[in-house]
Amino acid sequence: MLTDLYRLLPPEGLKIALVLFLSFLTGLEREERLSAAGRVSFGGVRTFPLIGLMGYGISLLAGGQILPVMLGFAVLGAFLMLSYRHKLEESKFAGLTSEMSALTTFVAAALVYREQFWIATTLTVASMMLLELKTALEGLTKQVPPEEIFTFTKFLLLTAVILPVLPNRSFGPFALNPSKVWLVVVAVSTVSYGSYVIQKLTKGQGGVMLGALLGGAYSSTVTTVVLARHAARENRPHLFSGVTLVASGMMYLRLTGLVSVFNPALIAVLGVPFLAMAASAIALGWLWSRRPDQKTGEVQREFEPSNPLEMRSALLFAVLFVAVLIATHLAVKYLGKSGVYSLAALMGVTDVDPFIMGMTDAAGKTTAVNMAAISILIAAASNNVVKGIYAYSLSDRKTGRLSLTLLVALAAAGLTPLIWLAQ
Repeated sequence: MLTDLYRLLPPEGLKIALVLFLSFLTGLEREERLSAAGRVSFGGVRTFPLIGLMGYGISLLAGGQILPVMLGFAVLGAFLMLSYRHKLEESKFAGLTSEMSALTTFVAAALVYREQFWIATTLTVASMMLLELKTALEGLTKQVPPEEIFTFTKFLLLTAVILPVLPNRSFGPFALNPSKVWLVVVAVSTVSYGSYVIQKLTKGQGGVMLGALLGGAYSSTVTTVVLARHAARENRPHLFSGVTLVASGMMYLRLTGLVSVFNPALIAVLGVPFLAMAASAIALGWLWSRRPDQKTGEVQREFEPSNPLEMRSALLFAVLFVAVLIATHLAVKYLGKSGVYSLAALMGVTDVDPFIMGMTDAAGKTTAVNMAAISILIAAASNNVVKGIYAYSLSDRKTGRLSLTLLVALAAAGLTPLIWLAQ
């Protein structure tokens, strides 16, 4: 049907119709906005279509040359400056949205002439959305603190600025790839940043259970320490030992996502055990936390995560990741399986992310997939035991004993896949 319509119309007919349609939509939005405000200003359902037709006509006469189109754009801009100057005489707080919309309409019409229909439509729709969402967007600027905008800028620095310029090839005897190293940093930071943002948005909501879920995605070790210190003042042993187990369950879920991105062969081995551990720990932790304590009532979470996108933290993670890659390579070469497994148990004492991501990168290359899977399971189990010790040391005695017992049991359960992996 569209083909038949195209044949009936002159060659440029559909383009002119599209220009009129897009510019009329923008003009309609401006007309309604100005009518609602009860004032008269530049642009409406006639002016914007005329601007669109002018942009299309100049593009057609230019025959594809850009200079005449730029001159037409400049002339339109000069007229719009006169309009804005008139608005400033009436009010010192006059906005530029109508004038900018007119320039966008001119550009969209020129794009239609060049048959960039999708881009022209997208520009118009995006412009209308920005115009319609004026109140919501201005309210957002009041709700989002400046430091959070700076935090997001750091995220863009890590992902969109640094990552693309790093060489994607291996260097040295350990075959270190700068692009892949930084990609791992970006992936881990992205997961932590996602948890960080949700925790900021839900501040003061959800209690310690939600804090454990989000904190486990951020860092289960840090969350365990914070929960243990909080538990020392609350006398709620079942609640805090349960949510501590939930945080460690989230660690397995977090690792599942990270390993899946970088090594499909490895997640084929670890996927089912990791998901089973995550589901079991979260479910049992939730049930355990609901057991009655002497003290009742909802407990608010206290954990305020720090910005995970600090450049110093990113560089430290990258250095640790490279160091673990080198240590793993040397352990495989000179110490064999026992050396790698001992290294895995030792790395569980600290942040396990660099070691686990290092083994994920090495699996199938310098390290057998089964050996890497076993090492990751050992490191995660070791980390659970260490978190149990932290909980025992920092919280009250009963909460500490319960937390240590639950986390040691989780560590033992996390080692059960070794029964068939080690064969």
